[in-house]
Amino acid sequence: MSNHTAKQIHLISRPSGMPTKANFQLVEVELPAPTGGEVLIKNLYMSVDPYMRGRMRENAVYAEAYALDCVMYGGAIGEVIESADPSLQAGDIVLNGAAWQDKFIAKANTVSKVIPFDPEQLSLYLGTLGMPGLTSYVGLFKYGEHKEGETVFVSAASGAVGANVCQIAKLKGCRVIGSVGSDAKGQWLLDECGVDAVINYKTCGDISKALASAAPEGIDVYFENVGGDHLQAALEVMNPYGRIAACGMIASYNNAEPAPGPNNLMLIVGKKIRINGFIVSDHGDMRDQFLSEMIPWIQEGKVKSRETVFEGIDNAVDAFLGLFSGENFGKMVVKLG
Repeated sequence: MSNHTAKQIHLISRPSGMPTKANFQLVEVELPAPTGGEVLIKNLYMSVDPYMRGRMRENAVYAEAYALDCVMYGGAIGEVIESADPSLQAGDIVLNGAAWQDKFIAKANTVSKVIPFDPEQLSLYLGTLGMPGLTSYVGLFKYGEHKEGETVFVSAASGAVGANVCQIAKLKGCRVIGSVGSDAKGQWLLDECGVDAVINYKTCGDISKALASAAPEGIDVYFENVGGDHLQAALEVMNPYGRIAACGMIASYNNAEPAPGPNNLMLIVGKKIRINGFIVSDHGDMRDQFLSEMIPWIQEGKVKSRETVFEGIDNAVDAFLGLFSGENFGKMVVKLG
């Protein structure tokens, strides 16, 4: 066994507004050989996600803040290349929380061995079969409580979470409307995912009017990924006793100062609307149920996935920044190995 050099991305300053490359630094570190109970892992893919922006704030809202001058972290999938623990062998594939680095040492009991259903699709465990997919499932079933025949509106509908929400809702017999930022993304949702209507929020003019036109009988469930004018539109068009599953509000993640919110919040009272914010990490108990449905859906071609893949740890920051300019089509991942 020999020492290994690892590349890491460190957060070196806290962004004000939109992050820039100056907030990050690529660092090389020497790793020792693993000792008792440890494994050396080479990450194959890492995830970049919008929630990571919140962790860059000193006072993070719903997840622990990243420390400065330290490697950041997040979802990744890798291969064990050296093991000093009998529970894992070289060649095993493991899920881990040590993104933003291409190699690392970990205690064996802090990673999860995966038997991939398809070794050629490992990155799905960071998207459709990972945190974004489970987020879709939890939000729709536990908080959206959708019923067959209802209308579901999904913002950021072609993203890692939104595309899964759209397809699961369709599989469960709902009418689905998705909001996207390009005609190409909207066409994919129509052609591949079977959604009933799409709204290009960049070209539609007034999104409230566009949503009302797409949903003449109103909406029953809103899966919230964006906030701002999307939330206002959903409240305007929502039917009585509607449900909102609030997963994220990417429109405000990079605001240096708070932006004005919807001016129609009183509709929550009049329409008796229920809004539930949720964080997927609270719902690990639903993971087995989720995988038991999602894997067969993928294998049968009933759930489609799109990915935007950047190559190399050196380009991980570019991948992350691309999330906020709409550069990703589907799940954004970085291929490391």
